[in-house]
Amino acid sequence: MADPKGFLKVTERELPARRPVPVRIMDWKEVYEPGDSAVLRRQAGRCMDCGIPFCHQGCPLGNLIPEWNDLTWRGEGRAAIDRLHATNNIPEFTGRLCPAPCESACVLGINQPAVTIKQVEVSIIDQAFANGWVDPKPPGRLTGKTVAVVGSGPAGLAAAQQLTRAGHTVAVYERDDRIGGLLRYGIPDFKMEKRHLESRLRQMQDEGTRFRAGVNIGTDITWDALRARYDAVVVATGATVPRDLPIPGRDLAGVHFAMEYLVESNHAVAGDAVANQISAEGKHVIVIGGGDTGADCIGTAHRQGALSVTNLAIGRRPPEARPDAQPWPMAPTLFEVQSAHEEGGERMYLASTVEFLGNDAGEVQYLRVAETEFVDGRRVPKSGTEREIPADLVLIAMGFTGPERLLLEDQLGTRFTDRGNVAREDDYQTTHPGVFVAGDAGRGQSLIVWAIAEGRAAAAAVDRYLMGDTELPSPVHPTDVAIGVAHA
Repeated sequence: MADPKGFLKVTERELPARRPVPVRIMDWKEVYEPGDSAVLRRQAGRCMDCGIPFCHQGCPLGNLIPEWNDLTWRGEGRAAIDRLHATNNIPEFTGRLCPAPCESACVLGINQPAVTIKQVEVSIIDQAFANGWVDPKPPGRLTGKTVAVVGSGPAGLAAAQQLTRAGHTVAVYERDDRIGGLLRYGIPDFKMEKRHLESRLRQMQDEGTRFRAGVNIGTDITWDALRARYDAVVVATGATVPRDLPIPGRDLAGVHFAMEYLVESNHAVAGDAVANQISAEGKHVIVIGGGDTGADCIGTAHRQGALSVTNLAIGRRPPEARPDAQPWPMAPTLFEVQSAHEEGGERMYLASTVEFLGNDAGEVQYLRVAETEFVDGRRVPKSGTEREIPADLVLIAMGFTGPERLLLEDQLGTRFTDRGNVAREDDYQTTHPGVFVAGDAGRGQSLIVWAIAEGRAAAAAVDRYLMGDTELPSPVHPTDVAIGVAHA
């Protein structure tokens, strides 16, 4: 354990300061100032000898949190990254992007602010990369078996690295022009600069993983042909079909899905030429949806120079303290102020979008909204409360309904669940032998930490399928649900 009296001596959470808003909205760099190592060790020292570390259960990866907190407190960074990598292939992503269900489950959180687990995690991996401690781990021998991983987001990368290290020859296919999936084009640089992704990809290439960008499986290579070419296939394409808002005026120019907007912005930030880029510059922007994707749109709009940004959420504003109905160690639904929210704009709750209103040119000009009321458990617009909000750009960030299914169904006969996810067995295998599914494609929209856990578990299932047995860890079962974290 860390400092035996640490949680008694230090009772408050300390996190690195965010860069001043007027400064950070002028660039695309990450929002946090460099952390103080003394503060980090002090926070790691708050980790208790709690007997049963519920943070393990809160984390789908089963991260060895008390162990690397202790090592951080002792200043043993090299040992800390070894313990962190023992359960998490890509902690530089979870340390920046995960909402940290481990902290909700922290035993100290019963009567004090939880240990800053996420900040300790990202500091460990950043120190490891800075000191050259992240070495390639190529396999000692090759099995002669080949695996195709389709999709290069967190689930695909985790599965590919595990399978490569097991000795299989692994090729990762990505339809975009660069590897990374959601990590590359769905996440703005102010949340995670792409240099972190590039560092991990270099390590994976040095281990032997092969990357094939710009290849659309189902079109450039049929799913049948891919299955015939490889001994096993892992589908890790994510849940990329956005949830739409089919109301009057939906076809007006200026109404877009959030990912259309974010992908174009990330291309532009990467230095690519983007013809007719969707931009918030000089516009009144409305973001529909109060989740992480909506916040990413808000931060992007501020950096592009929006005149105003309004965020609409159909439900009630969450409480600021843990509600009685979500006791420890559940992950509570709380009001959250992300970095993008600090940068300006207005957040409106109980706001139901009724209609998009346009001008004679067919461009969106206003949004008609009404107060939300609850009728028989349904959220509906309350009659007589309608009003109009100026809107030159509307971004729909209402989540995702599942993976793209047409080509998988037509070419492999893959079955899907009633919820639109790829159907799979307890071993992550689909209805087509030798084809496995991991991450949001099989689970539905969820957290990055679940994607990595499922990638690791699916890799163990593939290894067992190919070799008859496996030594790879399998952290989660396809039907597992973390404490208080339901399937999205």
